[in-house]
Amino acid sequence: MSETRDPRPRRRRLLRAAVGMLVLLAVIGYFAVQHDSNGGGGAPFCVASADPVGGEETSETYEMSPEQAANAATIAAVGVAKGLPDRAVTIALATAMQESALRNLDHGDRDSLGLFQQRPSMGWGTPAQITDPVYSAGIFYDHLVDVPGYSRLPLTVAAQKVQRSGFPQAYAKHEPDATVLTAAFAGGGTLNCGGPAPTGPGNPEEVRADLIRIFGKDGTHTMSAQGGQAGRNTGGGQVAAEAEVTLTEKKNGGEDATRRSRAMAHWAVAHSKAMGISRVSYGRHGWIAGKDRGRWQDKGGTGTKDGAKDPHYAGPGEVRIFMAR
Repeated sequence: MSETRDPRPRRRRLLRAAVGMLVLLAVIGYFAVQHDSNGGGGAPFCVASADPVGGEETSETYEMSPEQAANAATIAAVGVAKGLPDRAVTIALATAMQESALRNLDHGDRDSLGLFQQRPSMGWGTPAQITDPVYSAGIFYDHLVDVPGYSRLPLTVAAQKVQRSGFPQAYAKHEPDATVLTAAFAGGGTLNCGGPAPTGPGNPEEVRADLIRIFGKDGTHTMSAQGGQAGRNTGGGQVAAEAEVTLTEKKNGGEDATRRSRAMAHWAVAHSKAMGISRVSYGRHGWIAGKDRGRWQDKGGTGTKDGAKDPHYAGPGEVRIFMAR
């Protein structure tokens, strides 16, 4: 005589599996909402693309940490400040991606240090200089421009003539991603950075000093450190003053001034986490830390129909960088 099995254990297993799936979906949904509403949730991140600010994402992207974005922005900004072409910036970024993964390392092979793994013993500078991203990028470019016809060489050949690496072909694989980063920082692309807004005040004088150090007094912009000219509603009808650094293109600056403005604006976004930058306005668009999934928004980020009434609105040729006091 055959036995009839009790179906209840199987039903209980199916029920447990269904409950587990519902819990998993709820957790995924929660973090998705946090990601959208908090500009990136608890883990800050940055995404570079070749798409213009405010445009749809239709091209390839490159995602990185805020530390990597800040270093990439500095490398690109130094190249732009020196008036070098996009090809030079791409070669520098690809080199740093291979040598350090865009991290300012305090160690390496033998005495190699920094973003480009330069060696004090080989005359690249002191350890303090080499681990300064502005210096290390600058001296890399200085050696690169001494390479005859570097812009026409294959990237891996141009990089190798500067670096003299034991793995000269390794730079080539980074060229596609470095091209995206170049478009974001030095061309017509975009850098979006998500994550929580800064919890502490920023230092406008530090931001101003770093920008002057990178771009110098180049004659294409005026720069001022200002406080309290813009307001931010903190609830209860009170408005907290914000510190601001404003950069304005001089007349007849041309494409060079525009290129520098784009580099400055994206440099500020990339350094927002480290420097307490809460908002950047440029070219009728605005980026706000912790909002809109870290993406640039129209009209200074407020979405108002009349951008000129927005206290954070950037006029033609202006880059406005805001920090909480």
